[in-house]
Amino acid sequence: VPLGIQQASTAGKSVLFLLESNPGPGLGILLAFMFFGKGSAKGSAPGAAIIHFFGGIHEIYFPYILMKPALILAAIAGGVSGTFTFQLLGAGLKAAASPGSIIAILLMTPKGSYLAVLSGVFVAAVVSFLVASVILKHDKSTGDDLAEKQAEMEAMKAESKGKEMPSSQAAQDSVDSYADVKKIIFACDAGMGSSAMGASLLRDKVKKAGIKDISVTNTAVNRLKDEQGLLVVTQEELAERALQRTPSAMHVSVDNFLSSPKYDEIVANLKALSQIQDKPQATENTVKTAEAGDLGNVDFTKVEEVNFIRHDQHIGTVTMATSLFSDSMKKANKQTPVKAVRINELEDSDKHLVIVTAAAKKNLAVRYTDIQTVVVDDLLTDKKLQDVVAKLK
Repeated sequence: VPLGIQQASTAGKSVLFLLESNPGPGLGILLAFMFFGKGSAKGSAPGAAIIHFFGGIHEIYFPYILMKPALILAAIAGGVSGTFTFQLLGAGLKAAASPGSIIAILLMTPKGSYLAVLSGVFVAAVVSFLVASVILKHDKSTGDDLAEKQAEMEAMKAESKGKEMPSSQAAQDSVDSYADVKKIIFACDAGMGSSAMGASLLRDKVKKAGIKDISVTNTAVNRLKDEQGLLVVTQEELAERALQRTPSAMHVSVDNFLSSPKYDEIVANLKALSQIQDKPQATENTVKTAEAGDLGNVDFTKVEEVNFIRHDQHIGTVTMATSLFSDSMKKANKQTPVKAVRINELEDSDKHLVIVTAAAKKNLAVRYTDIQTVVVDDLLTDKKLQDVVAKLK
């Protein structure tokens, strides 16, 4: 990117911005699966192609290559051909196109370069399609291991980031750790300014979540007093001092008082705790319904929205699942909206029907009691999904 910026500043455009963002190679591979693929890979390829080309989520075609590693040759051939065409026609972008969708690329294309850019994308798609078609025609596999390869890719991504999908026990332990919290204090050096703004942000989140009896204030770290039921939020450089003054309190350290994802974690855990304490019987019933996985336990007359749960390690799969399910709903002339959301963005109401895997359902049950769920083995190919579509309005 720095070299591309340098070239663009002098020439008005740079071909370097097209090397990574070119959607042509991936599009060609997915088109080859549409015509010559097998099993679930062939059925899911059209939706994946749309998400890849127009949405710019390139990682969505990686599992298809994992299914048949020889397809890396198609990606290489398409990439080289596209780059050669870009160079030959003098194509380039004004700045980096992110995400790498055709829409973002065209927005970053300078006047007079549209034909050159589109030609490079087209050539890359055609070449990768031809190479991938030859490989798939000689493929003897069934193509039914797409879900396995998607899980394998997500596991590799999680391992590279040093992350794991939290277990249900870890989620439960996280909620339980907030059981004694009655007061939240933001502490900084002076007890004014940034800590006051941080307290205001969290106070607003707590209020919107409907959490009661939890006060959120701010003070100077030197004025902290040790007491039970206290949660202290400090910046990382003050964490040790805060711990020395309040050893009995629970401590959360953040990089920036004005913007931290840990605020959402605090609110989610407090909300889950309040729901568990207020509705213990409802929680038990909800878990039983999920374990049974019986559509007869779902009241479809109350469903106003269908949700898939987004997670950092599963964005590609969930995006694709949401798209495929939405297409099925449209073909069946059903009107219920379908959305992908994060787990802490849901309202605890039976008007939400959440489609999840068994592992994700356990985490959902810790946080919500009234949400209706359907547990599937695979978000993309489970036959139960069509039964759900048939019962929705």
